[in-house]
Amino acid sequence: MSGELLPQPAVEDIALEKVLQALGDPVRLHLFTVYANGEQYDCSSERLGVDHLHKSTISHHMRVMREAGVTSTRVVGRNRYVRLRREDLDSRFPGLVATLLRAVEG
Repeated sequence: MSGELLPQPAVEDIALEKVLQALGDPVRLHLFTVYANGEQYDCSSERLGVDHLHKSTISHHMRVMREAGVTSTRVVGRNRYVRLRREDLDSRFPGLVATLLRAVEG
C-alpha cells in the first residue's frame, strides 16, 4: 500500500520508557493487543473495539503510540492505516512484545 508514512522514531531511537509509558494507558494497551495480530487497521472505532470513545480521543491515543515508536501510521488519501511496529520493537527490545501480550492475556 502506498501513501505517506507519518513521522515516527527510527528503530534506534525508540526508548523503552516511552514505549512503556504509551502502553500504560488501558485504551492504548487494548489497541496494542488489537494491532498485535500483524494486520494493518484503518481508524474504524468499531473494528478497533473503542467505539465508546470520541474520534479525537482515538486520534490522540494513536498519536501517542506512533510517537513512542509502538505503531506506524500510513496516510492514503483521507484514510489512515495503523500497524504495530512488531519487527522494530522485537529487534530493539527482544521478547518485550511477547511478554506484554502474555501479561495482558494472563
